[in-house]
Amino acid sequence: MDTTGTLDEALQRLHISGPERLGRLTNHAPMAVEALAANGRSSAVHRWLDLYASRLEEFPAGVEPVTDADWRSALGDPRRAADWIGYFGRELADHPWRTVLTLWWPRLLPGMYGGSTHPVIRVGHAVRTLLAGEETGPRLTELAHGLGYWAARHHPVTGLVPAPGAGSAAAALDAVAPVDQREGGFPARLGRVRSLPVWAAGVTDPADARRRLTELVRAATHRYATHGHGEATMLVHAATAPNAVLRTLPALPEALWVPSLRAAWTASAAVTAMYAPDAPTAYVPPGRIAPEEVMERALAHGDEHVIKLTDTAMDFGDEQSLAAALRAVELSEPLR
Repeated sequence: MDTTGTLDEALQRLHISGPERLGRLTNHAPMAVEALAANGRSSAVHRWLDLYASRLEEFPAGVEPVTDADWRSALGDPRRAADWIGYFGRELADHPWRTVLTLWWPRLLPGMYGGSTHPVIRVGHAVRTLLAGEETGPRLTELAHGLGYWAARHHPVTGLVPAPGAGSAAAALDAVAPVDQREGGFPARLGRVRSLPVWAAGVTDPADARRRLTELVRAATHRYATHGHGEATMLVHAATAPNAVLRTLPALPEALWVPSLRAAWTASAAVTAMYAPDAPTAYVPPGRIAPEEVMERALAHGDEHVIKLTDTAMDFGDEQSLAAALRAVELSEPLR
């Protein structure tokens, strides 16, 4: 983890910007710079951020403060993003961050599908930083931004019909049926997800939930190498959204691990249903390559989703995970 102060400097630069641009596209910079810092690339953070800067918008105006008495009426209202970020800033100033996270995680978890799952991913990056290093002001503020964005974009998925599943995460992802119309943006496609396979539904033990969640993230990462051509950008989230949940588990009480697994499976499977291609494509990586070289290629490419998928692949470091990261480099448009 970054010990130079570079990450804190970058987060301070970013906290004058809003969580979105153009009314719907996510600001990925806080997640990408954290991923670079976590993988020993702090020296590249500001250079990368300079390239991304044209995609940032000013912090939005508030409507009215969110309070403990009326927060339910503001949940899921994207116009209230600034209000929610302000609320969590105050809460984190008054209470330990784990206390705030523990209170709000079960409130927010059912709505992790809003904002194309980016809010929970941003929270996962913020939590990893807090778990690994000092609890600095910029890092606590980043958690406030992540939680506030999540609350503003909170969007539950309900009424799913269970379909026949499989024993392994990989087989269960293979069993996901595509939505009937694979066109339009994330909200439109999400509305067409009616049924998902059953997987890990019988898990009740927290330790087992963590093992199964790890299995899911690995399987979704591996799958990108052969299925990423379905939609190079959006299929990244089938792996990075559940990985954000996995990274957050150590900061949460074990009683929250099982529901976290179930929400993460729904997210990964739903993204698969929305964007997966009709058939896989065989992918052979270009020879043996070290994890550090894969990260360097992702950084040179620069796309924020490539960096984030590579960051997830680095959590495993096996050949198939690294192949997925290299595939993302091939399929995605570089940051210019």
